[in-house]
Amino acid sequence: MNGGGRPRWKNKKASGRSIFISSLLILFLVFFIFYKEISTFILPLSTQSLSSEFSQCEVKTVEKFLWYAPHSGFSNQLSEFKTAILMAAILNRTLIVPPVLDHHAVALGSCPKFRVLEPKQLRFEVWDHAIDLLKEGRYVSMAEIIDLSSISTVVQTIDFRHFVSLWCGVSLNSLCSYDPNIQIPLLNNLRKCGSFVSGFRGNVGKCLYALDVDCRTTVWTYQENDSDGGLDSFQPNEQLKTKKKMSYVRHRRDVYKNLGPSSEAHLSTVLAFGSLFSAPYRGSQLYVDIKESPKDHQMQTLLRKIEFMPFVPDIINAGKEFAQKNIGAPFLCAQLRLLDGQFKNHWKTTFSVLKQKVEALQQKGSHPINLFVMTDLPRSNWSGCYLGDLASNVKSFKLHVLSEREEVVKRTAAKVTAAFDGIKRTHCSRQSLDVLLFVEETICSCASLGFVGTAGSTIAENIELMRKNKVCLRDDEIEV
Repeated sequence: MNGGGRPRWKNKKASGRSIFISSLLILFLVFFIFYKEISTFILPLSTQSLSSEFSQCEVKTVEKFLWYAPHSGFSNQLSEFKTAILMAAILNRTLIVPPVLDHHAVALGSCPKFRVLEPKQLRFEVWDHAIDLLKEGRYVSMAEIIDLSSISTVVQTIDFRHFVSLWCGVSLNSLCSYDPNIQIPLLNNLRKCGSFVSGFRGNVGKCLYALDVDCRTTVWTYQENDSDGGLDSFQPNEQLKTKKKMSYVRHRRDVYKNLGPSSEAHLSTVLAFGSLFSAPYRGSQLYVDIKESPKDHQMQTLLRKIEFMPFVPDIINAGKEFAQKNIGAPFLCAQLRLLDGQFKNHWKTTFSVLKQKVEALQQKGSHPINLFVMTDLPRSNWSGCYLGDLASNVKSFKLHVLSEREEVVKRTAAKVTAAFDGIKRTHCSRQSLDVLLFVEETICSCASLGFVGTAGSTIAENIELMRKNKVCLRDDEIEV
């Protein structure tokens, strides 16, 4: 005892409790003060008030927009863009024209294996990448590459950059600033805006309807008799269900009935899809199955128009110019995809088809054979494969390639940039556009001795479509 007072150990306990409570109060105060700043970096999980944080829902416009998330390589992005045009026409919405994304900067996953990125995550990755392209001066709109004149009277469009400025209430010119006090807050605001429009906060009244369905559960149709809600012919098999522990069921849903005038989605200013990529698989389509519209003649016309959408005239003229001036003779085109994904395992088959075509031409007695090659295999690595054999046989073959250093490519990139910037707002100083692939495809469409493409390549499919539509035989004036 201590003079009849309290035991000393009790005084220590009381003191420790006081320090503990004080520490908690300080921590709570610090968290409260910095909560707003902290929430900026945890966008998908934040529960901030929409009314205080976002102005999107207050944007006054009579337009209703359609947004989606393109992905993978350019040919897949083009395929999705065509589907988006169709969806926008059916739903009478203004299509937000996306940028051309870097090759496989955003990946969907595998629909046949029922393993894909969630729509909201896919949308946010596309948004993030598009902002990076703007910031780095590498932004190229799909409308700069593809000629939209044929659909301009049917579908209204808005450039993604214009939509972002309108919807997020920001000036994208500020992205060009080197001042971190300007750029960092702007990027944070754009990320929050992207998170919102991607659907991380769910659907918001008449403001946003963000679809969370994808190819695992849905096949979109249009004007199919009594098929709305029915089961699709392609379903995950029992082995896959057991292995992946999945319970997905694929239903066929009419896009107009589910998202049109009589739906909740129709009330929203922005309707956001995830991926719109589709392809035939096991007797069905992976996501969108709209092939004909016998009851809607306008839609029938649009379906024919989007089947083939050419490059802008400057790109087509560049390909024709190279074919006429640099090759200057009948030639064979070989599109050889050898390094990307599944194609790196099929060199033997790819070269076998080319070899058969070359030997058939040799038997006709034309020497040397002019061959234009577009490939992802660097020329320094041609030795040891069939391409090396062709290149070394200069008496029998004359090989032609195109690179980004060619004057025709540089000139075309400058023309495309100038043509688009003349009618659209420009935000940051832009790097030279990469138009090499598109010019190469046009050159291949001009190959009068034939075309050999890599099986399964969407690039080869696009070239075949260009050849079918006789792009090279059109009477566009070649501008030198």
